[in-house]
Amino acid sequence: MWMAKSKERLEARKMRLEGISIRKIANMVGVSKGTVSLWCGDIVLTKEQQDKLIEDDKKGGAVGRAKAWKSIREERLRRLSRNMQRGAKLVGQMSARDIFIAGVALYWAEGNKKNRRLVFSNSDPMMIKLMIKWLVDCLNIPRSDIYCKVGVNQIHINRVAKVEQYWSEVTGIPLNEFRKVSLKKVNSSKVYENTEEHFGTLNLIVKKSTDLNYLVLGLIEGLTRT
Repeated sequence: MWMAKSKERLEARKMRLEGISIRKIANMVGVSKGTVSLWCGDIVLTKEQQDKLIEDDKKGGAVGRAKAWKSIREERLRRLSRNMQRGAKLVGQMSARDIFIAGVALYWAEGNKKNRRLVFSNSDPMMIKLMIKWLVDCLNIPRSDIYCKVGVNQIHINRVAKVEQYWSEVTGIPLNEFRKVSLKKVNSSKVYENTEEHFGTLNLIVKKSTDLNYLVLGLIEGLTRT
């Protein structure tokens, strides 16, 4: 046992003379940091060795923080996935009436209620798809009676064709049923990231929909009485 410890002590001192940290020596030799400190307490590191240990410690801290952040992010993603699955399970298979009520609620939140046309606006493609399903399946609106109008920031003027093509693919509504795009003016000089992933807002508009709009306002009134 004494010979083994003597060998470990010599190895520890050799590594310390090379400028290796107490912590790393302890891990490599398999003894405590206190033991390494006792064995190597008389060894004075050079200025270069001390500077290197300080730099290594900083890098180690950065690596440690990166690992900690990665762990936190992975845990957050696991929680997100777990709870999204739980939420989807709670909703379950939606009945025709479920979709009907969901559509009324969505229109209440995002639809036009101030003039006589039925107009729904949003930038979420999944919400747009659900609204089309509601119009067609629940209110019996022919797809040919639905047209579209895109609203987008003027900085995307050179992407208008791409933006309209995107929404045409989302909705299944042909481009000839798209009205002239609405370009929104901005005074900000801010440069936005991921501009190629921005597709503005889509307006779904139902032709000759005055009576239908009044009906939907009545449906919303029905929800307020629950």
